[in-house]
Amino acid sequence: MSVTYPFETSPELGHTQEVLPGLLWLRMPLPFLLGHINLWLLRDGEGWTVVDSGLFTEKSRNTWAAVFSKDMNDLPIERIMVTHLHPDHTGCVGWLADQFDAQLLMTRAEYFLCRILVADTGKPAPQEGRQYYQSAGYAQDQLDRYEEMFGAFGRMVAPLPESYLRLTDGMQVNVGGRQWSVIEGRGHSPEHACFFCEADNVLISGDQILPTISSNISVFPTEPLANPLDDWLISLAELKLRLPADVLVLPSHGKPFTGAHERLDQLIAEHLDGLDKLRILCAKPHRAVDVFPALFKSTINDNNMMMATGEAIAHLNYLLHQGELSTTVDDEGVTWYQR
Repeated sequence: MSVTYPFETSPELGHTQEVLPGLLWLRMPLPFLLGHINLWLLRDGEGWTVVDSGLFTEKSRNTWAAVFSKDMNDLPIERIMVTHLHPDHTGCVGWLADQFDAQLLMTRAEYFLCRILVADTGKPAPQEGRQYYQSAGYAQDQLDRYEEMFGAFGRMVAPLPESYLRLTDGMQVNVGGRQWSVIEGRGHSPEHACFFCEADNVLISGDQILPTISSNISVFPTEPLANPLDDWLISLAELKLRLPADVLVLPSHGKPFTGAHERLDQLIAEHLDGLDKLRILCAKPHRAVDVFPALFKSTINDNNMMMATGEAIAHLNYLLHQGELSTTVDDEGVTWYQR
């Protein structure tokens, strides 16, 4: 079943569109390349449950204010379900929870890692982080850029509530009479929650399945030998087993689509192709920053350098864990990868 888009139109930025009775699609503006994030508003008795929240910006807060009165009939948000910790998903969560005394539902790893990253704001960049990017092959100006950017996460995320309800894989959440089953994914983030309604054959997929782009799969300085690409590939294969081929996917970016199995196969194939290119390239020694052309079609610049580095190291670490690459470290602390 090929990827198809059942909705002829998408809501304008800052506006909503009905997907199913009691399920609204809100396109929230973002101030960077993606341009938007899709949020999902679920009518829940005499209030609403919302899935994800947008960045904590004045534009997001103004958009929410307009949607409250125009689309949500001034009924309260009673629960906030979060797919994962990234700022475009969690940014307004704490603010919304304060506004409405709403309950937060989130997986454990996502909740606590988000709180840690928010708490990093205002701290100096750690030496371990500088060593990590130096090992990848960063020049001095790029290391300085990392230090300037450290702690940016918390500038886009309001502090989370001090308590939450833990979501776990297979857990059932009743929202307005609909049963949503939690399906956890890994790789893009530690315990990413998707929400599947079997009765309506609908999946709120977060960033675990996107229709036209692949989610970033990165290694970070806190766990430099992590293998998130293995987690990601396993999660995608498991999703294919757990989801109907004709499920309607409501992604965080792009348009709702059908053809999940085909799209999952495409995502897996894309990463396997990248690994094959690295196997060829690393017949000779390369640093992490040298392998970007094998993995990315887009230009790598200051805006996406750290994301590209994390993803490159994720692919290199996958091959390291498979025993297909070895590493050497030179006198300047730079790691070289070779078959």
